[in-house]
Amino acid sequence: MINSSFIYAGILGYLCGSIPFGLLLTKAAGLGDVRKIGSGNIGATNVLRTGSRWIAGLTLLLDMVKGFAPVLIASTIWNGDAAIAAGAAALAGHIFPVWLRFQGGKGIATYIGVLAGLHWPFAILFIVVWLAVAVASRKSSLSALAATTIVAVIGFVMVPGHLSIALLVIGIVIFITHRANVLRLLRKQEPTISFSNKV
Repeated sequence: MINSSFIYAGILGYLCGSIPFGLLLTKAAGLGDVRKIGSGNIGATNVLRTGSRWIAGLTLLLDMVKGFAPVLIASTIWNGDAAIAAGAAALAGHIFPVWLRFQGGKGIATYIGVLAGLHWPFAILFIVVWLAVAVASRKSSLSALAATTIVAVIGFVMVPGHLSIALLVIGIVIFITHRANVLRLLRKQEPTISFSNKV
């Protein structure tokens, strides 16, 4: 029988994760519907394509918060396993928000927030690997996939219990959400990112 705390934590996580900050912020800023440009998703990378670095940065921050907050709340009210459930549900909410007909983002920013809540050194590891690969390759998707892989592998080896399994499963989910990017990377057609001030 499923513990009731898992159900409550899952509902909390999903509702937090499903808040489409990218869409809400771009519309509030008069930048239109972010789903109609670029990749069509609501994440910070696509928001950046509107030309507003401030809105993209705020989207990134809030998407991280919506992963971190339910994990923190669940761990405070219930326990560690409930926190894992809340984190997984927050990621699911971001990727499959009911308000947007289950068409959301790819989950990276929310995943960083989840990591920060569950085991903060992994969030730092993720960011460091992402930055290193991004600087070397200038490909956001490759950076995200590399960071996700390293966190999943190290987590599975070093962290006992349900968290290690959750990190592995979430890693697989992240790869699925980036399947189009993987194909473009294999074909050497993935666009690069710019670190200049011309955005």
